[in-house]
Amino acid sequence: MLNVFRIAADFSHLASILILIHSISTTKSTKGISLKTQVLYAIVFITRYLDLITLNFSSVYNTLMKLFFIGSSGYTIHLMKKHTKSIEGNPDIFQIKWLVGGSVILGLLFNYKLSILEVAWSFSLWLESVAILPQLFLLQKEGQGELLTIHYIFALGLYRALYIPNWFYRYFAEGRLDLLSIITGIIQTLLYSDFFYIYYKKVVQTGSFALPQ
Repeated sequence: MLNVFRIAADFSHLASILILIHSISTTKSTKGISLKTQVLYAIVFITRYLDLITLNFSSVYNTLMKLFFIGSSGYTIHLMKKHTKSIEGNPDIFQIKWLVGGSVILGLLFNYKLSILEVAWSFSLWLESVAILPQLFLLQKEGQGELLTIHYIFALGLYRALYIPNWFYRYFAEGRLDLLSIITGIIQTLLYSDFFYIYYKKVVQTGSFALPQ
């Protein structure tokens, strides 16, 4: 069921993707942007929306959103590879195999039903909760970032943070309690907490972004 928190979260997510694509397209550069994070998000969307294959369409809104997230992830990866001149000296060195492997294990252990679709959905939740880590690691490593890239990360974090009141609303309005989504969403939001604080102190107050040394 749609509500104001869900819609705000979805449009924040849409904004983050459009900001990222615009940034890469206009600067012709992927400096400060983690390709590994984008690959992880592509995996997240593909495994989460396997129900598209079964033609299980809950609504036009949901279906369009699913198709957009999958398509835009693939397009973003294409743009990044196109504008990355060389991988030599690439600072994007976070070992994502541990994130994927850990999410596979958690997806198998914690799910609502031991089926391909349910395990894949659970896997996608756990993986999404940590998919931003390569990007945050890269940002920390470089110490600063382009403002458009910073706005992209903020909008992406805001999307997940807005889902928290959405879950509470759905619990009180529909009696629906999705513990997996709540737990993984809180983990994801906590990973952004330090970034949110620095974003406010640096970008909102000074108009520039540089991590404290």
